[in-house]
Amino acid sequence: MQAAQVQYDFFSEENAPKWRGLLVPSLNKVLSQVHPKLSSQEDALQYIEELILLLLSMLCQAQPRSVQDVEERVQKSFPHPIDKWAIADAQAAIEKRKRRNPLALPVDKIHPLLKEVLGYKIDHQVSVYIVAVLEYISADILKLAGNYVRNIRHYEISQQDITVAMCADKVLMDMFHQDEEDISGFPLMDEEPSTSEEQTYYDLVKTFMAEVRQYLRDLNLIIKVFREPLASDAILFSHHNIFSRIVDIHEVTLKLLGLIEDTVEMTDEGSPHPLVGSCFEDLAEELAFDPYETYAQDILRTGFHDHFLNQLSKPGAAFYLQQLEEKSEDEEDKECLKQAITALLNLQSSMERICSKNMAKRRLSESACRFYSQQMKGKHLAIKKMNEIQKNIDGWEGKDIGQCCNEFIMEGKLTRVGAKHERHIFLFDGLMICCKSNHGQPRLPGASSTAEYRLKEKFLMRKVQINDKDDKEGEYRHAFEIILKDGNSVVFAAKSAEDKNGWMAALISLQYRSTLERMLDSAMLQEEKEEQMRLPGAELYRFATPDSEENVVFEENVQSKSGIPIIKAGTVLKLIERLTFHMYADPNFVRTFLTTYRSFCKPQELLGLLMERFEIPEPKPTEADQMAIENGDQPLSAELKRFRKEFVQPVQLRVLNVCRHWVEHHFYDFERDCQLLKCLEEFIALVRGKAMKKWVESITKIIQRKKQAQANGPSHNITFESSPPPIEWHLSKSGQTDQFDLMTLHPIEIARQLTLLESDFYRAVQPSELVGSVWTKEDKELNSPNLLRMIRHTTNLTLWFEKCIVETENLEERAAVVARIIEILQVFQELNNFNGVLEVVSAMNSSPVYRLDHTFEVKRKILEEAHELSEDHYKKYLAKLRSINPPCVPFFGIYLTNILKTEEGNPDFLKRHGKELINFSKRRKVAEITGEIQQYQNQPYCLRVESDIRKFFENLNPMEDKAEKEFADYLFNKSLEIEPRNARSLPRYPKKYNCPLKSPGVRPSSVRPGTMRHPTPLQNEPRKISYSRIPDSEMESAASAPNSPRTPLTPPPASAASSSTDIGSVFDSPQGPSSPFHSRSSSVSSMVSFHRNTEDTTVPPPVPPRRRPESAPAESSPSKVYSPRYSLSTERTSVSEPPDSPPTLPPREPVRTPDVFSSSNSPLHLQPPPLGRIRSSEPTLSQTFFPPSPFSPLTPPPPPTPSPSLGPSGPDCCSDSALLPLGGAAGPPVPPRQSTSSAAAQAIPKLPPKTYKRELVSHPSLVHRDGPPLLENANPS
Repeated sequence: MQAAQVQYDFFSEENAPKWRGLLVPSLNKVLSQVHPKLSSQEDALQYIEELILLLLSMLCQAQPRSVQDVEERVQKSFPHPIDKWAIADAQAAIEKRKRRNPLALPVDKIHPLLKEVLGYKIDHQVSVYIVAVLEYISADILKLAGNYVRNIRHYEISQQDITVAMCADKVLMDMFHQDEEDISGFPLMDEEPSTSEEQTYYDLVKTFMAEVRQYLRDLNLIIKVFREPLASDAILFSHHNIFSRIVDIHEVTLKLLGLIEDTVEMTDEGSPHPLVGSCFEDLAEELAFDPYETYAQDILRTGFHDHFLNQLSKPGAAFYLQQLEEKSEDEEDKECLKQAITALLNLQSSMERICSKNMAKRRLSESACRFYSQQMKGKHLAIKKMNEIQKNIDGWEGKDIGQCCNEFIMEGKLTRVGAKHERHIFLFDGLMICCKSNHGQPRLPGASSTAEYRLKEKFLMRKVQINDKDDKEGEYRHAFEIILKDGNSVVFAAKSAEDKNGWMAALISLQYRSTLERMLDSAMLQEEKEEQMRLPGAELYRFATPDSEENVVFEENVQSKSGIPIIKAGTVLKLIERLTFHMYADPNFVRTFLTTYRSFCKPQELLGLLMERFEIPEPKPTEADQMAIENGDQPLSAELKRFRKEFVQPVQLRVLNVCRHWVEHHFYDFERDCQLLKCLEEFIALVRGKAMKKWVESITKIIQRKKQAQANGPSHNITFESSPPPIEWHLSKSGQTDQFDLMTLHPIEIARQLTLLESDFYRAVQPSELVGSVWTKEDKELNSPNLLRMIRHTTNLTLWFEKCIVETENLEERAAVVARIIEILQVFQELNNFNGVLEVVSAMNSSPVYRLDHTFEVKRKILEEAHELSEDHYKKYLAKLRSINPPCVPFFGIYLTNILKTEEGNPDFLKRHGKELINFSKRRKVAEITGEIQQYQNQPYCLRVESDIRKFFENLNPMEDKAEKEFADYLFNKSLEIEPRNARSLPRYPKKYNCPLKSPGVRPSSVRPGTMRHPTPLQNEPRKISYSRIPDSEMESAASAPNSPRTPLTPPPASAASSSTDIGSVFDSPQGPSSPFHSRSSSVSSMVSFHRNTEDTTVPPPVPPRRRPESAPAESSPSKVYSPRYSLSTERTSVSEPPDSPPTLPPREPVRTPDVFSSSNSPLHLQPPPLGRIRSSEPTLSQTFFPPSPFSPLTPPPPPTPSPSLGPSGPDCCSDSALLPLGGAAGPPVPPRQSTSSAAAQAIPKLPPKTYKRELVSHPSLVHRDGPPLLENANPS
């Protein structure tokens, strides 16, 4: 049975599917534990999974049946010291107290599979022990790979990173590659560019910070691993005499790194790079670098070597060295510690390099220089060096040096004891190559005769041990021994003691580097657990309250890319604490908080909390401390120093950083409240401390700059790559403001000036005007002035378009007005002014305009394409918005919709243990929407402002002195007047315009390089811009419906007819064939041009007579409501009518948007399309902007007019949907046109035939304009 179990293959076709991917999710958790700030590629985790399965196979080969069996296998198979640490972790895992902290790897999934691997069932505790061992090794691999990735300043671990890191680690190589002679794993050419490339200032700062962190780790290695054990007994050792001022060096290094990190953190986003010169200057003025001189003098002075040996030869000294050996639990490490002089010579060599320019007492050895300069070389230089060495060696066999080594360390002459000739040695991190000078012909055919050396032998560094040798008179001096794995050894002798010290320093460092790193990690982790920073009590400092579920909740299993936990909810105090946390900075949290805090905290309260956070009291001494103080001791001096350095200073700097971001990006808070600005300036003036001085100056300068800009007004000095196009003029010229009108101004310039105006409005909206739906609250004029200005402009422009159409009584002129508006829409499209496009669409969908059937016989395609932007949850609009290059004016309504849904669909507070915590996750979602708005606010248009035209549109007042309902009724009644319902012929009206109706087109008069190009005139190129040509598959991949916490499911088709939520809106998504825009017949393309000269059109053209079908209902006024969803088929007698009856047109309803100054239903007051023209099964958008409500309290509904086809009507016969402002209302009926006598048909030019019929449903009331609460005024609750 044992033989069968040994043959179990984890990677066979039969077994691999059972194990593949089993450990990958758990390995991700392990990575988050050892390196929270790093991520890993999938193939890297799969590679570690393969290694862990190899390890599991090795453990199972011993057929373990108990924990003791597994432990013995680990001790025999694992190299030191990793076996001891793995066993310790496994034993801790099976203790009862550890069961509450389960392992990351899935024990419950691995346990049943082990029965199949072993052939018998084992105890669950044994499985836990095995899995704990595997988890420890996986954590060790990920820790090692993560350190390597951080050193090369990457943030994601790849499989190549793991391979490279493991090949440089002797312990792991011994574990996984015990029987392999070499291993390929160093494809270094893709690692990073050569260091010779030019670097920016910021790149140099980041590189320096990375090197300082590594240097700090080296200092920690000396202090934590070597100094502290020796310094634990002051009687035997004088740690100052051995290690000099190494602690002072550590302190100044830590201080320098902290200053640079603070400078980088406080650097403004708009600044090209952080200015770190002051960091060095401040420390230099304090003479903080002086310990280096003292340290170098102590270490390099004559006799230090003997002094150190004397220190170690004191009675009892061996006991402490023995303790250090026991702590490492590594036989090889014990041998290393016996040669402590070698380890200190390593440090001595480093100081020689630092002081070589100023202290020429000793010659800096070539070996030491090469050993330490290797870290300064780039990877490409290392590869180049290794290739040159290999080419210079005659007789090289096997894999290239670059495939099994990562770094070149040093080279030099050594004598092999017992050999006649000396050897030239090349030392790499993975190989030691021994060569002989090549004085003869090459030994191998084809080898280069120019090779300087001939290969004699090579040693894999992970398979040898280094042993120091005492001098033997007559045999060798300055010697050391290389012991091979098979027990054989080779002795090399150097020419001098200094040369030997250099070689031993390099060899010992290579052999024990990974062991010492692990010892350092263990020591620092233990120190962090034992030494908790003492903080002031919560009664003295409210921000020192410990975290609990009652005051802060974090998102589960979610971290930012930087590894910082994401707050889900918390109290105001906890949010402020994390905003200015001492352990890390979170710029994203600062931006989100300052954008959204007004929904749960007032500016004055925030400033007060920041000032309270800044004033940090010192922790009170305990009773024992008090007694020590009375005795003249200072027990708190070290703790207070650490407290000020690691808590007080970081917190205060981050408070100032928040203040700086506040005044830089949200100065409007201070513009609205002068007292708030005064308090901030007084607080800043009281801040003291050299470290704080430059941040106070920075905040003061920003405040002065903002005040100056406020006094001088906004600056419009913008430089473009090309000059803007010239102003286009049509019938009215510059200065003739009294003649400005829709038909006299050039359509291109109308669109340009409106785009500039709306772009300015859009770019002026601040995030604070959106958070908390404040534009719907009582103080909206104070909190959302810029947003309301844009809303009101949009409302006025939409109403103006409608008024221009319905007040043009002459049919030919009215068709020309519609054509002109559609040309403006085309230029909007060219300029990416989506807000303007949807303004036109809203005007055309309004009830007074929509019902003008004769007017819309042409230009239908252009409107259809523009309308497609809002279909299918704005899918094509979103795709278009993401595909274009700024500048643009996005449609603001979709943002307001998403914000409203987020605000209404998520609670402001989350209850935890009876306490209400601020739902910050909700604020984060709103901040993401405002962030998307802001990304389109940066790029202005390269267009000229024509002040007269701009003033004309700024001062639009289409409603004049009329009330909103009065104006809406006026428009609809005017619409009925110019095109009566069921009339056999249209009334004839005189012309309104004395000017030519012919359009100048939408092509700029002078198209030149660098100017904006617009589409050709609509008559010549009606399909110039077609959103419908975007493939659906592309749209599905490029855009999706806006995320919303309250997006409901689409109702089933069966319920569409009766659903009270089937509301059409410009914010909604029309679907299906219910819209005439979906018809694709030749009648739409067979357009009739209405652009005729005045001379040719002195009389309005005749219109085919219209007769009222027998089944048509009676005409209803705009104030009457009928039950919707009734259709009536009519017969057509037109000669051009197709044989089959076309589909009916869905019902329409007149929808009016009220004046924004009094009430409103839509955030942008865009007209919703009449029901039936656009029908959507998605109710949420329209419900948000056009909420259902009873009839207006100002205008009660009049009694309905009876209809022969609908029967008696009244409150009882109306469906629920009829009471809705949009959902249940139907538009006015327009009967199909019918041919008259043949003579009349010959005399009257025919209009293009209709391809659809209309549902004849009575017209609803306009009460929705007064009834529903306004988004501008309404309380969202």
